[in-house]
Amino acid sequence: MDSSLFLHLTEQFFHMHGYRPTASESRSWERSIPALMDVLNEAGLGDVEVMLEYALPLNSKRADAVLAGVHPVTGEPSYVVVELKQWSQAEPEEDDPALCRVDSYTHPVLTPVEQVRRYCEYLVNFNGALAAHPGRINGVAYLHNAAESGVAALRELAFDEHGTLFTAERRGALLDHLRTRLSTEHAGASAADELLRGRPVPSRQLMAVAADEVRDREQFVLLDQQQVAYRMVLNAVSRAKRSDHKEVVIVTGGPGTGKSVIALSLLGELFRRGVPALHATGSQSFTKTMRKVAGARRREVQDLFKYFNSFMTAEKNALDVLICDEAHRIRETSANRYTAAVHRTGKRQMEELIDVARVPVFLLDEHQVVRPGEMGTVAEIEAAAAKKGLACRVVPLDSQFRCGGSGAYLRWVVRLLGLEPGGPVVWDPDDRMRLMVADSPREMEAFLEGRFAQGYGARLSAGYCWPWSKEPKPGDPLVADIVIGDWARPWNLRGERSVSGAPPSALWATDPAGFGQVGCVYTAQGFEYDWSGVIIGPDLIWRGDRWITDRASSEDPVFKKAPSGADVDRLIRNTYKVLLTRGMIGTVVYSTDPETRQKLRELVGATRAIVTV
Repeated sequence: MDSSLFLHLTEQFFHMHGYRPTASESRSWERSIPALMDVLNEAGLGDVEVMLEYALPLNSKRADAVLAGVHPVTGEPSYVVVELKQWSQAEPEEDDPALCRVDSYTHPVLTPVEQVRRYCEYLVNFNGALAAHPGRINGVAYLHNAAESGVAALRELAFDEHGTLFTAERRGALLDHLRTRLSTEHAGASAADELLRGRPVPSRQLMAVAADEVRDREQFVLLDQQQVAYRMVLNAVSRAKRSDHKEVVIVTGGPGTGKSVIALSLLGELFRRGVPALHATGSQSFTKTMRKVAGARRREVQDLFKYFNSFMTAEKNALDVLICDEAHRIRETSANRYTAAVHRTGKRQMEELIDVARVPVFLLDEHQVVRPGEMGTVAEIEAAAAKKGLACRVVPLDSQFRCGGSGAYLRWVVRLLGLEPGGPVVWDPDDRMRLMVADSPREMEAFLEGRFAQGYGARLSAGYCWPWSKEPKPGDPLVADIVIGDWARPWNLRGERSVSGAPPSALWATDPAGFGQVGCVYTAQGFEYDWSGVIIGPDLIWRGDRWITDRASSEDPVFKKAPSGADVDRLIRNTYKVLLTRGMIGTVVYSTDPETRQKLRELVGATRAIVTV
């Protein structure tokens, strides 16, 4: 590749993304882009517009190239998404032809055809220029170093307009294919401009699919204040349409009050009405689980679930509704170390979320703010709305669906932790929630194992008071970082792939294989299971008549350089509030500190370990 082109690409990449391309990306450009340019020149398509590293809307993924031109028959804009691979060989995964194994990777990856097919489908679903014209886009995977014999088995996967495979040996077929999609006589600049101007909103076809998948599948029954919140959002949408204005809706409630049920019910109803809407959270675990739950049968539905930092470059009022679930996890800004300098505007994430929709909806629990920099409170949202002159409606949820529906247990937890005034109180057993104290983590685990063996969901979680080792290589055992006496267990995985039988981080709370690793607040938050075991570490201890929080005992890296002592105290207490409210049937609690264990026994009314109360 010409050195000036390479330098230009590097500069543009840095301008767009805020960091230099990796060595592997640079090598890919040097070897793959010339191969693509040679094909275009040989096909007589030198005037086609080539958009390299094309960023998918509302997504961090990039297509290697999008070719923009004019269709030789219809005269309409025509696009070809190209996935370029340097592979010389690949074998399909035995049980799933959409996955393949390549020597340079230790784990299966998507086949190039499936990869480019998904890019095409995503663009049809989220780019307004293609939503009404899905036939304008085509996808090809070009393995320019591969002979047919090296990748022949990949042809087990059916090809279609969104995904066709070409190798170096079938270069002539690729030339012919491109000429059927792109005219050799017309430039592609205007077609490229049209694609770049396309509004990033979900298509009506996708919303129709989502209505069936989300709304009709679950048939949620909303009660009392849940129904009030649901109707207030729909009424706000109607008002916004009638009078062309914006307003903000905040739905507050503790764990298990049904915030996410409301969110999914709203999505289904809005999609049924053809109203452009998206769901967003700040939690990778929660977003991936929502994608899995709501899009189990229709993969394209999963793309309707975004992250809070997906809207940095979105147009104002691009959506009618944005549903911000787990909104207590909103950050100060969306920028991170990879954010392009051009996008480092200092704009607050809260403002981005309000700006992108006519009716932004925030569902939150202020007692679940557990990390420095999380800004999702009613006061913060109201202030941001007032600054923009927007009406803001607040709906409190009071019904309790988690913790056996026991409002008494939730009140006991917040009083225990000093999150509400009055101090800890003795637990008065009700018939909804079971609470126990354990004398050791081994005893706690044995009790939970018994419930797990009976078919109940059970998990063990802990405060972030132990170091967290890097994940082992596939096949090696997990490192048992959490050591208490002669008992030791590993943390849940950090990454996005299974290791040694343990599920990826995002699925720890929902995959049965998560039992056996200890979860932290970041993997437990937003989820629930029948039985919850909670280890209170040395970062929260009882002395005399009060709790003492010890910042030095926390291994959470976000506390090392971050906030004031008062902020750390609140965040540590909120962490244990989250962990203590995951159980649907019962909670077993253990403290590593003897004086704290004794205080818990006094409050729970237990004089010995593991007593049903």
